[in-house]
Amino acid sequence: MDDNDTSTLPRGAWLAIAAVVVLAGALTWRLMDDPSARSTSADSTIAAQGGAPTLEDMQREAEAANDAKAWQRLGLAYFNANRFADAASAYEQATQVAPDSAVLWSALGEALVMASETDPMPDAASAAFRRAVELDAAEPRARYYRAVEKDLAQDHEGAIADWLALLADTPAGAPWETDLVRTITQVGHINDIAVAARIEQAMGTRNILPAPVASGIPGPTQEQMAAASSLSPNQQQDMAEEMVSRLAARLEDDPRNVDGWIMLMRSYRTLGRNGQARDALETALEANPDAQAQLRAAAEALGL
Repeated sequence: MDDNDTSTLPRGAWLAIAAVVVLAGALTWRLMDDPSARSTSADSTIAAQGGAPTLEDMQREAEAANDAKAWQRLGLAYFNANRFADAASAYEQATQVAPDSAVLWSALGEALVMASETDPMPDAASAAFRRAVELDAAEPRARYYRAVEKDLAQDHEGAIADWLALLADTPAGAPWETDLVRTITQVGHINDIAVAARIEQAMGTRNILPAPVASGIPGPTQEQMAAASSLSPNQQQDMAEEMVSRLAARLEDDPRNVDGWIMLMRSYRTLGRNGQARDALETALEANPDAQAQLRAAAEALGL
């Protein structure tokens, strides 16, 4: 194809920028698949040498079993072999068998993105990512690509804000962390948006609430407290308010998260919002009748 030929790029010159964003994260997001679905035998050459199942063997196994795990293993194997259309077909079968799995829907969306030669965000991929976040609002791969959609729509600031929120929720050392930071940096540079300080703040204050402590009530670790102590009092207050709001919103989508409710009660108590802490307790008890003893013990320890 002639270098100046854009006939296969219907969305314009910004497609090249979009491709950078998508590819920055694609290669490590595959690690989000269920560990039991991972395979080191996707290559038929390796199979011939070591006797491991070939892709054809895995295809026959998935068709015979019609099991979500088998289809997921096949999808991951095809993805690792750069056969993205075949990976998408396998993941589509997996979602039909297990339609309530956010991981499978996000994997399907990514495979569809990688399989597309002209459209950086096919409609089917977008729909898959939407379904994933409907099932699990915290699903990181789907959140990443939903932000990509904003970037493709020229909402670069919105995309960066969403990626930074994802970074704040990303465990240190997660396999996608480096590519996520690279994406934020690249998009910021391309669009003249300052991101260095925002990246540092997101990485320094992430997960300040979830870590367990000896009392059994989730709270910040010493490292997280040290990171927060480097901020000004106003910044600390703003950070706390933002994270508590984010936690409360997350629990609306995941009311069975007992540890999350305990974190929220503790957070409201720390902020002096005792009424909201008690309201959180009542909501948690209603949503988790089988965990009443744990919730009431935490509330008593918090003085509620």
